[in-house]
Amino acid sequence: MPRRSVAAVSLEVIGPGGVETIRRPAPPDALSDEEAEEWRAVVNRLPATWFPRETHSMLTQYCRQVVRSNRIAEMIQHCEQIEPFDEAKYLVLIEAEEKISRSISSLATRMRLTQLATVRHELARKPPAAKAPWSRNEDADE
Repeated sequence: MPRRSVAAVSLEVIGPGGVETIRRPAPPDALSDEEAEEWRAVVNRLPATWFPRETHSMLTQYCRQVVRSNRIAEMIQHCEQIEPFDEAKYLVLIEAEEKISRSISSLATRMRLTQLATVRHELARKPPAAKAPWSRNEDADE
């Protein structure tokens, strides 16, 4: 496993008791190597405080679903390349892929991993339309 910097593992903050180290959560032992790799990729991408203990089960499922989605995508590619084409198997795989995609989307949204969930809505709103300079004077006269 490649060596990671301290920044990738933890965050130091000044709390009431002085400097505190907030460690990034390690992947649970129940995850496969591939799922644990996904866990670390997600956890290391966000602040160390992003995943409190109560979110670990959701993150675990998210990582499992991402790996399953990748496997189903590989199976779909294989199915598309073999002759004769097995339409029934293909449709089952497409349906499974769509179901897992919905699950991934739902979990990602709940953990605020999606762009939509992380955009500051104040910045995303359009500013109010500017009034013409001559119309401002009319408002002041009233």
